Formats: sequence, C-alpha cells, structure tokens
Amino acid sequence: MSADVATPPMPQTDLHTADPSPERPRVGLFLVPAHLRRAPLADAASWHGLDPHRVAWLIRHYTRAGDVVLDLDAHPSVARAARYLHRHPAIVVADGDTHRVRLTGVRARPTRVRRLTEAGVSLLLAGLPQPGGDRLGLHALTEATHQWRRLVRPGGFVLTVLAPAPPQPGRVSRRSTVIAAARAAGLRYHQHLPALLVPLPATEPRTDPATAADTRPALLDGRHALIHLDVLAFRSTTTDQEATDA
Repeated sequence: MSADVATPPMPQTDLHTADPSPERPRVGLFLVPAHLRRAPLADAASWHGLDPHRVAWLIRHYTRAGDVVLDLDAHPSVARAARYLHRHPAIVVADGDTHRVRLTGVRARPTRVRRLTEAGVSLLLAGLPQPGGDRLGLHALTEATHQWRRLVRPGGFVLTVLAPAPPQPGRVSRRSTVIAAARAAGLRYHQHLPALLVPLPATEPRTDPATAADTRPALLDGRHALIHLDVLAFRSTTTDQEATDA
C-alpha cells in the first residue's frame, strides 16, 4: 500500500475476484505525494491534473505486466509510466468509419501485436470533458462510453478523471452524469477516488467543538476553493456477469 493513498485499498485485478456490488463501490482518497507538497501539480507532465506519480500508481494497480494501456489523449506521461511498469501503451487510430487500437513503440511480431490488441485493452484512460467538448451531456457521454467499452476486454477497467469544477445549483452533478452514462453503456461502477490537489492541513478548526462555531470556512470569491478532482473507475463485465445482471 502506497503511503500516498488513504484506505480503503485499491481493488485487485484478479479476474476470479468477484466485483463488489455496483451500488456500493469502493471509495479511496488520493493524497498529494510527499515530494510534490511544495511544488505545483498542474504542470506540463500532469495528465488532466494528475501528476506522473499518481498516474503510474493507477496503472500499476489496475493492470498487470504485459497488459495494454490505452490513453485516449496519447499523453507522454501515461506512455512513459506504462513502459516503465512493463505494460504496453496504446492509442486509438481512425480506420475508415471505425477505430482500432494501435500499440506505440512496440517491437514485436505482427501476430503478437494483433493478439494483444484484438483481445481488448486492460485499461482505458479518459479525461473528461474530452477536447472539443465544453459540457458533459448524458447522451454524448453514453455514446462515448459505448465506444470505450468495445475497446476494453471483459474484466478490464475504464478510468475517467473529471476536471475540477464548481457545482451547478439545480443541476445533476457531473460525477452522477458520468456514472449514469457508464452504467447505460454496460460498465460497472467500481471505485471513486477523490484526488487532492493541495495537501490536507495538519489541523482543521471546524472539527474541534471548541473552535468550530467561531471558524468561518475558507472561501475564494465567495465560493469554496476546489481542492480535488474525481477519478472514477468502471469495470467491463464478462459474458457471465451480463447474464447474471439480466
């Protein structure tokens, strides 16, 4: 267990381990890595706000050596982490009206490359909203997750990271929209990981009964400061799981 992730632990990727109930997904907490507590996290090496250290942590815990990791954004930090961990980084390329997975930087026989990609990827990474999209609509997201699911092998995972944004009064939260879209596409909601963007304070006066009443919340322009982004994990079901759910 990494010191930078609070309990409960991340899921194991043993295909023979039963999924938890989709109604009670695991919840973890991604702390700020110790070596980055005095440095900005949103730099050129970050993937949608996640530093390379935490990107590598996700890849390591959701895949095994030899697995294919597909990053829809083809971010160099994801590719470097995958190679370092002995996984195969991949991208999506257009092939007429369809899309196919292509491994990057692989020196292998064509038959082995086909075998690795035709079975489906073990992990698909997607930042939301996608480039060119300014909102997260349920219909568009459902169509996108349907396409993602076709690229992921049974038992594989889809990880989405939501850029931090203030809540919109009277509207369904973006996190709930993504979960609903993924479920409609046949993916199981597996885990929620809030990833902190700033270190937690050593003490919080509002948790102390003696000082809570006199402590005003810290606001930025009248709003609570955004200190985390959401990482949502979904699992592709197997044929047996689909039959059971039906």
